[in-house]
Amino acid sequence: MVQTSRTQLYRHFHRIAWLATALAAALIVFGAFVRLSNAGLSCPDWPTCYGKATWPTAAAQVVDHAATAIRPVDPTRAWREQVHRMLAGALGVLVLTLALLAARGRRRGVAQIALAAGLVALAIPQYMRGAHAPAAMLAVVGELLLLVGVLRWSNVDLARASALTLMVIVFQALLGMWTVTWLLKPIVVMGHLLGGLTTFALLAWIAWRATDSPILSADARRLRLLLGIGLALLAVQIALGGWTSANYAALACGTDFPRCAGHWWPQHDFREGFVLWRGIGVDYEGGVLDNPARVAIQMAHRLAAVVVFVYLLGMAAKLLRIPGLRGWGVALALLVCLQVGLGISNVLLALPLPIAILHNAGAVALLFVLVALLARLRPPEGWE
Repeated sequence: MVQTSRTQLYRHFHRIAWLATALAAALIVFGAFVRLSNAGLSCPDWPTCYGKATWPTAAAQVVDHAATAIRPVDPTRAWREQVHRMLAGALGVLVLTLALLAARGRRRGVAQIALAAGLVALAIPQYMRGAHAPAAMLAVVGELLLLVGVLRWSNVDLARASALTLMVIVFQALLGMWTVTWLLKPIVVMGHLLGGLTTFALLAWIAWRATDSPILSADARRLRLLLGIGLALLAVQIALGGWTSANYAALACGTDFPRCAGHWWPQHDFREGFVLWRGIGVDYEGGVLDNPARVAIQMAHRLAAVVVFVYLLGMAAKLLRIPGLRGWGVALALLVCLQVGLGISNVLLALPLPIAILHNAGAVALLFVLVALLARLRPPEGWE
């Protein structure tokens, strides 16, 4: 593990990183609110909303805008989507700031980050004018410049991690655009969720490393391996949850649990349920799959939940036996039990909005615990 020294960082770097981490968490939860309240297509254009930097408060304000032909204005929902975009923009500024600060010690590092960000910024007006090919080219070149930094720089000053986070958030913005323009295409919606959680995880790791508060343990290497496996399992389960939500399969079994529509193994269609690409131009709002395909998605999410629950609970039990890590073990055990309880409540109570949003927040909290331990656990100095 590369050690990070606070003396190499800008003195407020860790504070900016923690602010960005908190904003990323809030953005994920608010994004869940937008998606689950069916407001994901309430602004058919991007990045404006019916041509406005904010959002229309009445249909009469945008009667002549082309976006009205795609979807009628609903001011009660439009604000949700546009506020989500504004929060995402604020997060992008914080991540750019971190990348610029971290690159200060690299030869032409600041210029490289600034040029990449400038190219991506130039792509936005090109896209809005309908010049999609030039916009795509500018964005790709900007991402490649960031990739060069990720590959060439070390992480001693968090330059690599910061450049990678900026690279991820640029792609996340593209996924947000495609979510709207490709009419809630499930693979994009799921990717957007995973991109948001990846951004959060990277920022949480950067914040902990910049804070430099290690947890020393002789068993650190083995624990980190076990935590890495847990993180991978959690990522798969989050992806399945995103796929369930994007395909409107949360209530495919009705309100029946632990059985599904009265059966332990109901009629299902895994092949149809996990077709990732179905072309462009279809409006996926409300879902397009028949019920056996949705049942397959729901059952996959439930079965994976059992695996993740057992593994993370076992991980929590192991942490409880290690002095200095018992608090983390308690937190992990409580969170995994709460998350399972929220998932079951979603089914039994027919997906009430507050519980569905809390279920997303639970995934964020679990991710934070695992990333925090991965960032902080280190063997004692000189330990072989």
